[in-house]
Amino acid sequence: MSLRRDRVRLPAAERRRQILDVTTRLIAERGFWGLSMQDVADGCGLTVPGLLHHMGSKDSLLVAVLEYRDEQDQRSLLSRLGAPADRFTLAQTCAALVRRNAEQPEIVRLFAVLEAESLAPGHPAHAYFRKRQEQTLAAFAGLAENRHPAPAMLARQVMALMDGLQIQWLRDPSGIDLVATWDALAGPLLADLG
Repeated sequence: MSLRRDRVRLPAAERRRQILDVTTRLIAERGFWGLSMQDVADGCGLTVPGLLHHMGSKDSLLVAVLEYRDEQDQRSLLSRLGAPADRFTLAQTCAALVRRNAEQPEIVRLFAVLEAESLAPGHPAHAYFRKRQEQTLAAFAGLAENRHPAPAMLARQVMALMDGLQIQWLRDPSGIDLVATWDALAGPLLADLG
């Protein structure tokens, strides 16, 4: 006797969002290497071939999750700032990023786990995280241009502070107020930028 899986048919865009949300949660819990396509399919009420029909492969699913989260974060940042990010200071932009991240520990955990895993050159997200780091550093340095004598070095300090603080917060979310701690630590670093 074969088991029939009851599936709910969803519009393609809605199914894709469901797949990305389920995958995000599972990667945050287990890391990419602990992710099974069967678990993603089960979480979405699909078969593995059905999942592959929508996403192609495990590697392309990972990249799709990362790009989807970047799109969501960019929309949120623009909404919080009320205008394009380049119209704001580095301090304002970083404060908005930290506030956004404080509201989504699962996503911050996902990125922290994947970023660490992707240090291995063979990881499917290795190139993605290298490019993302370069783009973030360039954006931060650009916001400090003409306001700081060493904008590239300041960008590295800000990114190191943000990444390190988020790791500490993920380890002790009830003991660390991410936003208040960021404000206290970043304030002196960014005070002279105007």
